[in-house]
Amino acid sequence: MFKYIVKRILISIIILLGVSIIVYFLVRLMPADYVDIKFASQMLNNPAVAERIQEFKELYGIGDNSFLGILKGYFSWLGNMFRGEMGDSFIYNRPVEDVIGQNMWISFTIAIVATILQFLISIPLGITSATHQYSARDYVTTVLTMIGIGLPSYFFAAIAIKLFSQSLGWFPNSGLLTPTATYPDTFAGFMQKLGDISWHLVLPIFVSVILSIGGLMRYTRTNTLEVLNADYIRTARAKGLSEKTVIYKHAFRNTLIPLATLLAGILPSLFGGMLITEKVFAIDGIGNLAYQALRQGDIPFIMGYNMFLAVLSVLGTLFSDIMYSIVDPRVKLS
Repeated sequence: MFKYIVKRILISIIILLGVSIIVYFLVRLMPADYVDIKFASQMLNNPAVAERIQEFKELYGIGDNSFLGILKGYFSWLGNMFRGEMGDSFIYNRPVEDVIGQNMWISFTIAIVATILQFLISIPLGITSATHQYSARDYVTTVLTMIGIGLPSYFFAAIAIKLFSQSLGWFPNSGLLTPTATYPDTFAGFMQKLGDISWHLVLPIFVSVILSIGGLMRYTRTNTLEVLNADYIRTARAKGLSEKTVIYKHAFRNTLIPLATLLAGILPSLFGGMLITEKVFAIDGIGNLAYQALRQGDIPFIMGYNMFLAVLSVLGTLFSDIMYSIVDPRVKLS
């Protein structure tokens, strides 16, 4: 196990290096950079400002867009990374690691709650749909999950805001705190603030759960159907075991084996934020901040954020492989 993990980590370093090269060159090849976007309106009104644009680009380290200039900029960024520095964000005026560290937790909270609810809802739905194949329950569940899969997240979020926020007035439609609310600097004030934040997060979590349960439910249903047709399930039934024991003790355990592969994508999604959901609900999570940085050509933040996701993806894949060998003893890491 230790030898396998060390080998995978060494390979992952090479993968991360390749990812950093691709991302950096793609960002530098964008039509407009941070300086162009920042001074665009001033350039239209005052042509003299254009003469200083190149000076600003040199100041930000993005003055030379030739191949050698981009390569030089990449190695400069890479050298800072080896020293543990991601650079200062252009638009947030703070170290990138500070911006990520301070804003990823709200995204993590939304994602972890949505993921737990997703599994708690999807797996039972998938199992009951498989055990009642071609029944009314199966058809209703399938139709509802396919609707969830087919709806774009921004469209469903807009419907949720219109229905539950504007029409019914049950939940706030944006932000994390009520703008007019004040909270005393006491434990009671802290609990009030926490309750306000939780109430603001109900709709984003609801939208995320509804849009994500469809795929996992169908995946569970398909795996359960395959397991229920296996020989050992027929043997268990022939021994006189109850259907509940057959399904939840024998079939369910083997249904979990393919689900272990999903763990590879869970880790980056937990900390990476839900860009569209955060944007629609005006939540300053890491996904929304990354979107703003991408629009404005904030190279240090874009690089830091993408490398953050790349590391999480590599770790998630490694964790998935290890878990796969644990839930299925027939799989050997060697």
